[in-house]
Amino acid sequence: METARAPEHELIEEIVGRLARRHSTAVVLFHHAVAESLGLGPTDHKCLDLLRDRGAMTGSDLGAITGLTSGAITGVVARLERAGYLRREPDPHDGRKQILHLALKRAHIQDVIDPLRGDVAVMLEHFDKHQLTAIAEFLTRSTDLVYRHATLLRAHRLSSKLGVPEERSFQP
Repeated sequence: METARAPEHELIEEIVGRLARRHSTAVVLFHHAVAESLGLGPTDHKCLDLLRDRGAMTGSDLGAITGLTSGAITGVVARLERAGYLRREPDPHDGRKQILHLALKRAHIQDVIDPLRGDVAVMLEHFDKHQLTAIAEFLTRSTDLVYRHATLLRAHRLSSKLGVPEERSFQP
């Protein structure tokens, strides 16, 4: 029984040890290139993506998600607004806050990303429904894990800065 799992274990190690890292690096570099082509910085581009994905939110919400300081968020918002990707509206419940909204229904970003999306769609046509379901589940669950671990790493860093004693077995 143990031997039958060995090839599966090796494949898992290949996925988490090398393939996921390669994929992550390629995605980061691609999004840097997208940001450059839009005249944005990578952080600005990903903050725009968060607004596209999660909808309107306050700058403090965006800061909480990204871990950026309020000063950094102010700069991101100003640059995205100047570039025409974002608009601010007063928060109806708290006049001190502003709600950040996408300024365009279909931003120029889609024109930049669509060639890759098309190529990925063509590649996915070679997978059956069971495989596509597994791919979708992997992407959904691994994305949730990455967000969770990013939050845990930030919390760990913050507790270290504040001098909070670290537990012996920090496991994000």
